[in-house]
Amino acid sequence: MTTEDSPRATVDLISTSTTISKDIPSEALELITHFYNGTGVFHKIKPEHNVKDSFSNLIGGVLKVITIQRGKISCLLTIKPPTLNAYGGMHGGSVGAVAERVATACARTVVGKDKSLFLGELSISYLSAAPRNVSLLGFGVLILFRCST
Repeated sequence: MTTEDSPRATVDLISTSTTISKDIPSEALELITHFYNGTGVFHKIKPEHNVKDSFSNLIGGVLKVITIQRGKISCLLTIKPPTLNAYGGMHGGSVGAVAERVATACARTVVGKDKSLFLGELSISYLSAAPRNVSLLGFGVLILFRCST
């Protein structure tokens, strides 16, 4: 990566072809780079995690099914370190992934495995991030079910 006025070899960003504006002071660039390095965005994905459906194992590891009924499911969600954001609360992506998993499980109570499913729409309102090691109850309820054969 180079700047418009000179190369900055100390900066470790994803692309070697990235061009940084000369209007950005070196100090600011160092702070930005330090921030992104701290988040781990430049780390290589381990081979055991770079496989199909590895994220399902991560999310499945924080969910425990309590009850299953036709069109209803309840789960216990325990907030563990892999689901946290940089501030120590549950990451929004983890919230979405858990909601998708519970919604799909709920739909599976009325639709057999021989049928394909997809989540057409998901809406989430974030009030506050759940902190580490907290356990929450999650519920999935099928509101409308239509089957066309």
